[in-house]
Amino acid sequence: MPRYDYRCRSCGSTFELNRSMAEANAPATCPSGHDDTVKLLSTVAVTGGAAAPRSSGGGGGCCGGGCCG
Repeated sequence: MPRYDYRCRSCGSTFELNRSMAEANAPATCPSGHDDTVKLLSTVAVTGGAAAPRSSGGGGGCCGGGCCG
């Protein structure tokens, strides 16, 4: 289940909730009981798996074209 970060506008605390994607934008109550919260934009860390495609041509150098030796 995805984890979403929220911030309480009333007290300034940040907290996490495990919710289904369908409930991601539903109102959240902070641990102190305040209802004035906002969902924070989260960054996703990707490790392993797919890498950027590599060029099949060239042979190194500063531009990858093999012209620089």
